Amino acid sequence: MAQLKLFIKKFVPEILWISLIRIYNFTKLRAAFDWYEIKQAPKKHRKALQLVRGKEKVKVAFFLTHESVWKYDVLFDLMLKHPKFEPFLFVCPVVDYGVENMLFEMDKTFRAFKNKGYDVIKTYDNEAKKYLDIKKSFEPDLVFYTNPYEGLQDYRYYIKQFSRTLTCYVPYAVMTVDFEFVYNLNFHNLVWKIFAETPLHKEIALQKQRNKGRNTIVTGYPGFDPLLINKNPNHTVWKNKNLALKKIIWAPHHSMTELNRVANFLEYHDFFLELAEKYKDKVQIAFKPHHLLRVKLEQDVNWGKEKTDNYYNKWSSLENGQFDNGDYIALFLTSDALIHDCGSFMGEYLITGKPSLFMVREESVMEYWNVFGEKAVAAHYQSRNKKQVVDFIEKVVLNEKDWMKEERDNFVQNILIPKNRKTASENILEYLERQIFS
Repeated sequence: MAQLKLFIKKFVPEILWISLIRIYNFTKLRAAFDWYEIKQAPKKHRKALQLVRGKEKVKVAFFLTHESVWKYDVLFDLMLKHPKFEPFLFVCPVVDYGVENMLFEMDKTFRAFKNKGYDVIKTYDNEAKKYLDIKKSFEPDLVFYTNPYEGLQDYRYYIKQFSRTLTCYVPYAVMTVDFEFVYNLNFHNLVWKIFAETPLHKEIALQKQRNKGRNTIVTGYPGFDPLLINKNPNHTVWKNKNLALKKIIWAPHHSMTELNRVANFLEYHDFFLELAEKYKDKVQIAFKPHHLLRVKLEQDVNWGKEKTDNYYNKWSSLENGQFDNGDYIALFLTSDALIHDCGSFMGEYLITGKPSLFMVREESVMEYWNVFGEKAVAAHYQSRNKKQVVDFIEKVVLNEKDWMKEERDNFVQNILIPKNRKTASENILEYLERQIFS
């Protein structure tokens, strides 16, 4: 489709091709074409699978956007050690918030993974203003995606450019909401395999996806694996080294619009600074916002860049506070509690076994959940006002009266952990081995 658009722009007069695109977009032609692609996808995947089965080495491309949505640490390491898989990591441009943000995110993610020892490749050369053609230069047999949204990453790396390649997807978070965009985009129906978090998510796919979830395989969630296997987490991620201080993570979401009123940040941003001051001899707080919160605040008429920078810098300057914007595995493992309104953290933090408070901004939020989300939020402490946040800190965290621990543990063991007790990454690798090498 991208090549067709380029052809039209090159050889058809501008006024005509603009009219053609408008007709295509505002008639049922787009929906019909999307459905045709979805129906053809399994046939293309069968052909691709036959080609891959004849190879001695399978080239695997992992398409990375933001560091925070990378859930493939353990799987990538397993493939590096595997005699028949050859994995590579590509940082792809995130284009939905402009060029400046794209370059910032690419550089930030590239440096983070370089520092962790990954041999990582940028797909955009800022000096030459050129994009890497992965299909020609690399010719991947398998592509793993970290994000399903068309328009978020550059179209050159979107799934429609790899329709004749075996493509895989692990959700960037354990999906808790009952929204169409997390289950039934074109992406979810075009991808070869989706590796689902739990049997509950498989059931949702059967009901929600246009292809009836035929490409969904239950393996467990790879994002849990580092939390489960890391027995010696890095405690130096906390700035204050006073061991007597309880460690609390505050993770606010970015959804502050009238359509999606999950985030409590605008009502609570000063309150959490006050809490840091009030409990400075008892608690240290890590401010761990969603990576999109800063972008949205900078664009907000009441905030802007200067006010946003000042607020984030306040957390960095606190003796018992810090701003965290990178990998959160060690932060989770070494913390004592989480306070958040972020659906994507619901499942992951519960794996640690530690208490978690979900901040309910308004009751309509409780209608967002899918069947998994309902069970996950029920395993949380909940707050609907500032007093209940204080109660959680004083009673559950400081006085260690954690009366929901057994309920959380049952949720983890019965729903989150794969029944075969293997890691999700091991299950994914074994599935690929059966499909390709058997």
